[in-house]
Amino acid sequence: MFGKEGEKMIRLDKYLCDAGIGTRSTVKGLIKKGQVRVNGEICKSPEQKIEEVTAEVDCNGQKVVYETNTYLMFYKPQGIVSATEDKKEETVLDFLKKAWEEKEDMPFPKGLFPAGRLDKDTEGLLLVTNDGALSHELLSPRKHVVKTYEVTLKKPLHADEILTLECGVDIGDEKPTMPARVNVLQDGRIHLAIMEGRYHQVKRMLAAVGNRVMHLKRLRMGTLYLDEDMQPGQYRRLSEQEVLSLRDKVPSLESIEAVIFDVDGTVVDSMWMWKRIDREYLTRFSIPLPDTLQAEIEGGSFYETAVYFRERFGIADPVEKIMADWNEMAWEKYEKEVPLKAGVRDFMQLCKNRGIKMGIATSNSRELMETIERVHGLTEYISCIRTGSEVQKGKPAPDIYLAVAASLQVDPAKCLVFEDLTAGIMAGKSAGMKVCAVQDAYSLDSDREKRKLADYYIEEFGQILEREGLRQGQD
Repeated sequence: MFGKEGEKMIRLDKYLCDAGIGTRSTVKGLIKKGQVRVNGEICKSPEQKIEEVTAEVDCNGQKVVYETNTYLMFYKPQGIVSATEDKKEETVLDFLKKAWEEKEDMPFPKGLFPAGRLDKDTEGLLLVTNDGALSHELLSPRKHVVKTYEVTLKKPLHADEILTLECGVDIGDEKPTMPARVNVLQDGRIHLAIMEGRYHQVKRMLAAVGNRVMHLKRLRMGTLYLDEDMQPGQYRRLSEQEVLSLRDKVPSLESIEAVIFDVDGTVVDSMWMWKRIDREYLTRFSIPLPDTLQAEIEGGSFYETAVYFRERFGIADPVEKIMADWNEMAWEKYEKEVPLKAGVRDFMQLCKNRGIKMGIATSNSRELMETIERVHGLTEYISCIRTGSEVQKGKPAPDIYLAVAASLQVDPAKCLVFEDLTAGIMAGKSAGMKVCAVQDAYSLDSDREKRKLADYYIEEFGQILEREGLRQGQD
């Protein structure tokens, strides 16, 4: 049943029960005693239908907050277990229920559980909800939801150990960990961002490089960040916007005539390789790798980056020689070590089946792009390749995306761009195109900005296939 303008209607007694006021018999008694007002008027009929979303309801003078599901940000303290019940240990729900009863004027919500877990000795962000569908979505292995931890170590990390963690490390499982992101804080602690949820993963990763975790605190899960002023044991309800942000923001292909891809970090999982090449190249000149280098060269064309290296590090070689050295160092890695991002080929096949044109807009060199195309068999999908050097301007200038659209003979407004870096997202938006941000380990620091700038966000291309109701490239 619907009210004005199609709004969903609900019985008053059910509304109050869902809001946690009490059992059906309890709320019926409150209603019949005249203790419930709807939109300022006393209502004594439990069967009365009210607007589910816009109705203003109060009980005994207290405003009723109606939620079909409950979503809590909880700062889990050390010493309690991430479980709904335990015969020996205090659980998250035991702790939360006590805190709730001290703070709230309504019954503790039914069916709450922690979405995921933190070890007993680990503190930090925990999402507690009774929304099973959202929890499944966040915890699905294919989703690669980002988790960021503040880690206190037994000893400082060396540059080689950081690179090992960021490229993937063997922790004794069937395969190495996915690429991670390490930020070293001034006091020696680190922020470690990972995209998996293996058993004791952070502790095992640090042990694999000869270190030990002394203290662990989770700061982030997906789009949810622990409030900086929140203290252990505190909780708050999530805002509607925060809940919406936790759900997929996947693009539709409706009205799209061309898809334009960035390459490194978007089509291929290669950003780790370039950091390694930067280090190996600078080592030739006995120059240490600056921690800020990746941010400084983001979006620059191959030529612009070579010019930057020559000027900043005082390298005597001509720019052409620098680029040739990089090409030589990268060719073997692209041929043998760099994989396609998950779901890319199936997504390209989907676009081909639907007659959607595809092009490449890359800051990389044409020679390396053609190597990627050949190694991974992408020639049948890609109709146009343009490089930053060819258009003379790197991202965030829109020139390269406009050049691809012109080559494909498609109106920029009907193009969908896939990018992993903020500079590229800005370039696509400046070109008047829809932009989908792609998750990558080496841009996790800018995830908030990426989500804000882009129209859509995906962890992997398989999410688009699922939205379209497809599997394995079948159309």
